[in-house]
Amino acid sequence: MEFWNHIYEHFNPVAFTIGSIPVHWYGLMYVLALLSALMIAKWIVEKDHIAITRMELDDYFIYAEIGVILGARLGYVLFYDIHTSYYLSHPWQIFNPFVDGEFTGIRGMSFHGAIIGFLAASYLYHRRHGIPFGRLMDLVAVSVPLGYVFGRIGNFLNQELVGRATDVPWGIFVYDTLRHPSQLYEAFVEGIVVFVIIYLYRKRKAFEGELILLYGVAYGIGRGVVEFYRAPDAQIGYLIGEWMTLGMALSFAMAAVSALIWVYFKRRLS
Repeated sequence: MEFWNHIYEHFNPVAFTIGSIPVHWYGLMYVLALLSALMIAKWIVEKDHIAITRMELDDYFIYAEIGVILGARLGYVLFYDIHTSYYLSHPWQIFNPFVDGEFTGIRGMSFHGAIIGFLAASYLYHRRHGIPFGRLMDLVAVSVPLGYVFGRIGNFLNQELVGRATDVPWGIFVYDTLRHPSQLYEAFVEGIVVFVIIYLYRKRKAFEGELILLYGVAYGIGRGVVEFYRAPDAQIGYLIGEWMTLGMALSFAMAAVSALIWVYFKRRLS
């Protein structure tokens, strides 16, 4: 376990450079996440005979990706940077990938902000193209989780969103402190476990849109539990005691809202 414990000391988060621009493993994982989600969506469309053409699916993913990027970045600024107010007083820096003239990429994304941006983009696509909103959401619910695995591996390789201090033998040293590899916990729980749940349930759904509500419940609970092993954001800290983080609060709220909407639609059908 010695090499694993000290893996960050032997690993370069930059995969390669193009001229003077570094290409990080995180960026490559993000591309893999996107491509895998699109491939799984196309596979599910054919396997389950969903009434969406390949061209419509390609167009929709462009809408969705723009919504995710804008929502994730703006969500980070509103949810996690509100205490420093840096971006609120320097709004032109929100999408600036350069720091002091050096390319660093855009750091700081919020999953919950990405969800809001994604929903807004999906609703816009639904309004413009007439594809039922629930159908789009169910397709996303089953295709996104495995792509999310790559995103969390990207966080791990980028040495960010680290875990809480621990003494477990599989911990990772981050600046001389042994910590949970919480990014990998999230990859497994929020990605693989959530995918299996939704994939196995999809044939039993009672109405279009049910799978995205199941995703909200499963992801919210899974993320909330894993937050017990993830260090809080430095600029925010714990909300309650030494355990409640903002990510945990947002995740459990997401699960609760999804569950309430699910119960509402279930009762309407009964």
